[in-house]
Amino acid sequence: MKRAVLWDFGGVILSSPFEAFNRHEAQVGLPADFIRTVNATNPHDNAWAKLERSDIGGAEFDALFADESEALGHRVPGADVLALLSGEIRPEMVDLLDRVKAAGYKVACLTNNVVSEGVADERAIALAKVMARFDVVVESSKVGCRKPEPRFYEIACELLDVQPDQCVFLDDLGINLKPAAAMGMSTIKVLNAPQAIADLTALLALDSNSTL
Repeated sequence: MKRAVLWDFGGVILSSPFEAFNRHEAQVGLPADFIRTVNATNPHDNAWAKLERSDIGGAEFDALFADESEALGHRVPGADVLALLSGEIRPEMVDLLDRVKAAGYKVACLTNNVVSEGVADERAIALAKVMARFDVVVESSKVGCRKPEPRFYEIACELLDVQPDQCVFLDDLGINLKPAAAMGMSTIKVLNAPQAIADLTALLALDSNSTL
């Protein structure tokens, strides 16, 4: 019996940063999906992985990402990539989160993120309101590990007091879903909001009057 739903943030609750990456690539003449290619090269120990674990800071990331991207054919400052990370809140996914909570499921956010400056602007306040809905938030920048490292998922289960086979996990990246599935979680790859809503609603047999 499922007791918890675990949610990625960027690409699930927020629109995907990959959309912003592609717009930037088109604007500056980079090959399509070049930034994703850099991120996918040596994915467990590259600049991106080190930043999400807080092993390095923004200035170090700026230089290291530039070196890594240059080695693949185009020099891209890391600062340019960080500026593209702001996704838009998907209200229909927040509504789904609210429905899942109302049905009695525990909910956790599992996010690979970077340390932010914490500016309390309108967007930050809106994001904080979404984050406050979760019973648990597991942030790579705070726990020192990241998806797809198995320990990241173990931390979420421990904090929620559930077993992996009692969880559903939504993420937009297959590489992040594989270890969760190997642990026994049901997984949903999020391609877009309507698909994710349909898949989770079907999996949990969820409707507006659902209760555990």
